[in-house]
Amino acid sequence: MWLSVTGRVPRPPPALMCLYMLLAAHAQTFFNTANVVTAVENFPDSRGTVIGIMKGFLGLSGAILIQIYQTMFDGNPSSFILMLALLPTFLTLLLMPYVKVHHRNGGSEKKFLDAFSLIAVTVAGYLMLVIIGECVLRIGSVARILILAALMMMLVSPAAVVIKARMIEAKALGESSCHERTRLMEDNLEGAPEERTYDQVAADRPCAQHDPTAPNKLACGSGHEPSSGDLILLQRGENFSITQAMSTCDFWLLFLAMACGMGSGLATVNNISQIGGSLGYTSLETSTLVSLWSIWNFLGRFGSGYISDYFLRRKGWARPLFIALTLAVMSVGHAVISTGLPGSLYVGSVLVGICYGSQWSLMPSITSELFGLLHFGTIFNTIAIASPFGSYILSVRVVGYIYDKEASTSSSGIHDCIGHRCFMLSFLIMASVSLFGTIVALILFGRTRRFYEQVIYPKLQSCVQ
Repeated sequence: MWLSVTGRVPRPPPALMCLYMLLAAHAQTFFNTANVVTAVENFPDSRGTVIGIMKGFLGLSGAILIQIYQTMFDGNPSSFILMLALLPTFLTLLLMPYVKVHHRNGGSEKKFLDAFSLIAVTVAGYLMLVIIGECVLRIGSVARILILAALMMMLVSPAAVVIKARMIEAKALGESSCHERTRLMEDNLEGAPEERTYDQVAADRPCAQHDPTAPNKLACGSGHEPSSGDLILLQRGENFSITQAMSTCDFWLLFLAMACGMGSGLATVNNISQIGGSLGYTSLETSTLVSLWSIWNFLGRFGSGYISDYFLRRKGWARPLFIALTLAVMSVGHAVISTGLPGSLYVGSVLVGICYGSQWSLMPSITSELFGLLHFGTIFNTIAIASPFGSYILSVRVVGYIYDKEASTSSSGIHDCIGHRCFMLSFLIMASVSLFGTIVALILFGRTRRFYEQVIYPKLQSCVQ
């Protein structure tokens, strides 16, 4: 795309440019899958928090890249495309050797995840102040360099948390090695412990069918690997394949709820500039709304993951309840925008942005808990298809159709629509869709509430103890 825009290659036909965009857009899914799947594998007892951090920074990345562009390449838009082509690629090649599955369990990592969470919230708050400041003040080149330098220091600061964690881990390993050597010496003095057979060990294992992180399911005390026939009727939390997951009601209830939430949220951000124009907002105000969307998106992604983890760990509340709550609030946000009152777009975009981000944090967490981790990447990316599916229906068939119909009846002779009537009906429909999604999520909550109370909550409590 950069070579085409700068004229270094002949102008490509639209179909070929669409292919370039297709490849670039799908790259995000590779980042997303590698980060989220690895994070859930490494921190199975803090899934909401760690997914919130990963998804939160994904939401902030747009605002971060714009700050880099404005400081280094402002006034040269084609350089922005080149930066998007090179910077993520080099960072990935540099950092991917550190993305590994370590299968860590226990509560010792929570304080480090809290440190990461504090850094993420600090970065989001800093970016929000910078974005608002850019709208109010005229920022010179020196100030932009200082702003970017401070931002880069914040983004590098998680390395200090990692170094501290590794030092504590090394110290703990040294102490455990010392204790192990002492125990071995005592065993040699007292005699070797009695050897136990595989069946005896397996018989003492807790029932694996209730462990959502266990890769292989052993029947309680049976001591044998399950055959394919044993896995026909899987229980929630076991390792489903994509076809097995798609044959369950839970899968389609989650898919439908996400189509309502993600679809209406994406339809809002895709049309926010036109909405602002129809309501009389200036171009600066609408661009500010688009920039601040990244902040609201982050707050939803991070906040819902952290809060749902807290209530699941403390109270045993099932995560689908939080999907229902965010969809209900999203319905209110759509209704606020539909009024067209002064400031309604600001208030509505905040509510919709936060709730839209929440869906991207809650959905992967619920998917991993209901369908296991063995095929988690495939299943959660399949459910994520609900986002473009819902967005197409609502953006094209609802918002676009109604806008064109209202614009065609305009007496000004220009194919633009002015006034709150341009989007009022569209957002009332999306409010109804979100409300329907709330009902669907409540049905999923009712179906999975006992599973969370009897399986997930006790498991978390045993890990804390």
